[in-house]
Amino acid sequence: MARACLEWQVEMGVDEAICDAPVNRYALEAKPSKPAPVSIAPAVMEAVDPVSEAHAMAAAAEDLAGLETALAAYPHWDLRLGARNLVFADGHPEARVMIIGEAPGREEDMKGKPFVGEAGQLLDRMFAAIAMQRDHPDPAKAIYITNILPWRPPQNRDPSAEERAMLRPFVLRHIELADPDLLVLMGRVSSATLLETSEGITRIRGKWRELAGRPALPMLHPAYLLRNPAAKREAWADLLELQAKLRTLP
Repeated sequence: MARACLEWQVEMGVDEAICDAPVNRYALEAKPSKPAPVSIAPAVMEAVDPVSEAHAMAAAAEDLAGLETALAAYPHWDLRLGARNLVFADGHPEARVMIIGEAPGREEDMKGKPFVGEAGQLLDRMFAAIAMQRDHPDPAKAIYITNILPWRPPQNRDPSAEERAMLRPFVLRHIELADPDLLVLMGRVSSATLLETSEGITRIRGKWRELAGRPALPMLHPAYLLRNPAAKREAWADLLELQAKLRTLP
């Protein structure tokens, strides 16, 4: 009978002896309560201000090549993860006129140069009408082109306020290093970012402002002109104004 009982217990899974004798759990002394866990505060990490870091990295760039390297190394810019190329600049770096656009599009992202798509072709025709071009060897007849954003935003969306704030120090340093006689702020995003204004581009276009110690002329973006051909009349008036301004500068 005892053997049959043991075999039944084995079949039921009772196959291991825990103690030599049974233990009366009620007779055991109560276990001491566990000490309360000690709360260890995580190390306080110094918060990094992306805009301050942008100012520091931009200021450290001693030339245009150094600024492009600093842009590529800036760690707070996630748009580069979805872009093909950093779009830095094109044209003559010693040109009297520096054009600042908004952001690269698909063609610009693929080629790594600003204003090479349909809007860029219109831009070239606009400035050719006043005898200026991006590849002219004479700085007096050349143009130098860059953008607020060096990376193409997804679906060509507008840059956020945070993105524009991070890139503004780099653009201002770009202006200092290129040292043009005057600036053309091409489009709403460029004008709003650099002039720190909420006024619409159709209200401020053609009106001279001052930026980084030099004249700055907001203009309608060529992409806007492609969608609104009637506005080309205002763009032509702005080009003539720019041409006249150049004649008055030393």
